[in-house]
Amino acid sequence: MDRRDFIQNTGLAVGAGLVATSATQAEKMVPAGSTPLTFPDLPYEYNALEPYIDAKTMELHHDKHHRGYFDGMLKAETELQKCRETATYGLIEYWSKKAAFNAGGFYLHALFWTIMAPAGKGGGGPVPAMLSAALTENFGSVEKFKEHFSAAATAVEGSGWAILHFRLADKKLLILQAENQHKLSEWGTVPLLALDVWEHAYYLSYQNKRAEYVKAWWNVVNWNQVEQNFLKAASR
Repeated sequence: MDRRDFIQNTGLAVGAGLVATSATQAEKMVPAGSTPLTFPDLPYEYNALEPYIDAKTMELHHDKHHRGYFDGMLKAETELQKCRETATYGLIEYWSKKAAFNAGGFYLHALFWTIMAPAGKGGGGPVPAMLSAALTENFGSVEKFKEHFSAAATAVEGSGWAILHFRLADKKLLILQAENQHKLSEWGTVPLLALDVWEHAYYLSYQNKRAEYVKAWWNVVNWNQVEQNFLKAASR
């Protein structure tokens, strides 16, 4: 999945709701006529997901961690461009790894914010019919899906993510783990739902109790957005 597919699938679009940042650097990254990448605002206030995710965690998570991945991605891609321009490839492995790590962090967080919403305002509501049917077909029931996904998230070794993927080849839904935000990834899939289990996502409120954070997180999942992601992927 390329950058444009990801942005379209998760409902992110350059323009309304997004704030351009690092514009000069970003403009150097794209061919003439392309649109520079932008860093997205949160689609709600920092405290909107309380009491399940506290405001300070959201502020630090979005403004520091997510922003850092965005800036790191642009930096890595700029350095790779310099390698090409100077035909000097001694650091190609280093910057390629930095590009993969930071781009994974940028895109997964861009998805993460959109598949959450305040409880009672889209978060934690009933699973829409078409998504419910797909989850039941692939996992036995919505509850079995949630049990499997929760177990995968809790069991991520070290830092990483649990992700619901749609595999394009056979239209199957898969639950996978991602160490950091790029290791153990699978090609040929579209991420529909992602849960960040890096400690920075929950430690201020939950300390080392990751399972409690995972349990609480279901109260803010925006199932309507997840279904939109599913239907868009399934239509490809």
